[in-house]
Amino acid sequence: MVEETINSNTNKAKANNNKPKSVYSWNVTDVQKWLRRHCSDYYHLYVENFIQHDITGRTLLRINDNSLLRLGITNDSHREIIWRQILKLRLKTDIMEIRDLQRRNTNNMFYDFSIV
Repeated sequence: MVEETINSNTNKAKANNNKPKSVYSWNVTDVQKWLRRHCSDYYHLYVENFIQHDITGRTLLRINDNSLLRLGITNDSHREIIWRQILKLRLKTDIMEIRDLQRRNTNNMFYDFSIV
């Protein structure tokens, strides 16, 4: 029984290590990596703007079209493409948060039933 618990805890630890870092905890370097991966055509044009404005993951999720303009992204098509990638990131982040909430609720329900 004790061995099963240890193995279960080890498996949970491994699963948590594979979980991607939350966008809310991204630093400026993480945002640069995201920009390079998802907006590679414009990375070299705007990476310095993102660095100068200290754009973190939390900030990135709050950016809108006006924010991108104030960041110096004046080309409409570049701004639209970057904005679309930010919207995709927001959606993905929201989905992950919903799944985490569902998992927590499922675990709490199991815990509540096991007490009774």
